[in-house]
Amino acid sequence: MSHQHTSRRNFIKGAAGIAAFTIVPSHVLGGPKHIAPSEKLNIACIGCGGKGASDIRAISNQNIVALCDVDSKRAARTFKDHPKAKKYTDFREMLEKEDKNIDAVMISTPDHTHAVAAMAALKMGKHVYCQKPLAHNIHEVRALTEEAAKQNLVTQMGIQIHAYDRMKLGVEMIKSGLIGKVHHVDVWSSKSQRGGTSAPLPTKPLPSMPIPNTLEWDLWLGPAPEREYNIGYHPSKWRRWRDFGVGRLGDMGCHIIDPAFWALDLVSPIAVEAHCSEFNDQVYHYSNIVQWDFAARGDQPAVTMKWYDGVNHPPVPKGMPKDFKLPNQGGLYYGDKGILLLPHMTGSSPKSVGPVLLPLSKMKGFEAPEQLYERGIDHYQEWVRACKGEGKALTPFDYSGPLTETVLLGNVAARVGEKLQWDAKKMSITNLPEANAFLSRQYRKGWSL
Repeated sequence: MSHQHTSRRNFIKGAAGIAAFTIVPSHVLGGPKHIAPSEKLNIACIGCGGKGASDIRAISNQNIVALCDVDSKRAARTFKDHPKAKKYTDFREMLEKEDKNIDAVMISTPDHTHAVAAMAALKMGKHVYCQKPLAHNIHEVRALTEEAAKQNLVTQMGIQIHAYDRMKLGVEMIKSGLIGKVHHVDVWSSKSQRGGTSAPLPTKPLPSMPIPNTLEWDLWLGPAPEREYNIGYHPSKWRRWRDFGVGRLGDMGCHIIDPAFWALDLVSPIAVEAHCSEFNDQVYHYSNIVQWDFAARGDQPAVTMKWYDGVNHPPVPKGMPKDFKLPNQGGLYYGDKGILLLPHMTGSSPKSVGPVLLPLSKMKGFEAPEQLYERGIDHYQEWVRACKGEGKALTPFDYSGPLTETVLLGNVAARVGEKLQWDAKKMSITNLPEANAFLSRQYRKGWSL
C-alpha cells in the first residue's frame, strides 16, 4: 500500500518569522495524511499493559498524546513513563476527545476488541497499527480491510518478524527460485498452551469473582457476550476462550504463516480442512492439524500448506541425520529443486538461526540471492515512517487481512470437522452453508463496527 502525502516543508519555510524546523500540528494542515518527515507523529494508544507496553516503548520516539487502558494496574508503568499523555479507560471517549490532536492509533488489546477499536480509528481518518490477529473473526477482518482501502490510510498489523533481516533473506531465497517452484509448506508451533494440555476443558463460564477495583470489567468485555469476571480470563488467559481469543492458531499462525504468504504470493485458499483434539463452545482445542489448498498463481504451482500445533509435529524431511531436530516453531518449504527450513525468529539477536537449505550440505558455499527488501528498518518505525509519506508499511491490512482470514478459516474448519470449500470473493463457505455462521458474531448491546 503506498500513500502520497503533501510535504509541509514549503509551508514552514515560507511562514514569515518561523524557523524551518517549527512543528505545526498535523490536523491544522488537513489531518493525518499531511505529516512532514521531520515532524513527530501524534499517536493515541489503546492497550498499555503486557504487549501494549512493549508496543508503546517501540514508538516512544514519537508523541504519545493519549493512553487508554481498562486496567490501571497493568497500565501503571506505561502511564508513568508518559506523564504528559492524557489517560482514558474507554477508547471511544479518547478518540472523540483527541480527534484533532492525533494522527494515528496503536491497538494492543485482546483479540475481541481489535476490530471495534481499529474500525473507529479508520472511520476517523487515522492511520492504524493493530496487533495480530487483525480481528476476532473473518467478517471483522474483511470489514477492516475494505475500510482501510476506502480511507487510503497507512495500516500495519503486528508481525514484528516481517522486518527481520533473516526473514527477508528467507523470502528472497524462495523468490529467487533457489529451491525451485514450491508446492508444499509445513508450518508449526510447539508453543505451550497456558493451562496445560491435559487439564479438562471447561464447559461453561468460570464462576464469578470480585472485580479488582483497578479494572473496568464491562469495558474489557467490549463487544463480547456479557459474563462475570474471573481471573481465568484476564489478564493473561483470555486467548483460549472463544469469546475473547482465537486459540493457538490465531496466536502464532499470523507470524509463522506470514513468510509463506509473502514468498509465494498467496492470497486466499480455495479449501481448508482440520483435525483437532477435544473442544467445545467455550474454549479451543489443545492441538490441531490444518491443511489449506491454494490454487496456482501465474507461473507458480498450486500449494498445499499444512499447520501443526500442540502435540502434533511435521515429519522431518527425508535424508536428514537421525539426530536432526526441527526447531520448536517454523516452516519447511518444499520446492522441486530443494527444501528450505525457515525457523520462527522470536528475537533479532545475531544468534537466532536464519534460513537453512536442506540437506545442510547445500549451505556450503552459499551465496545470498539478489536483495529485494531494505535491511535494518524496525517494524514499528516502518509504520511510523510510512505515515509520514516515506516508504511503505509491509504488513498493511490489504496484505495482513487475507493472511488473517486464512488463519481464522482454519479455526472454522476445526470447529465443523469437515473439508470446506472457500469462495474468498463472496466470503462464503460454499459446500457447507451452515458453517458461515462461524464467520461473524453478534455484538453486545452498545457495540458495533
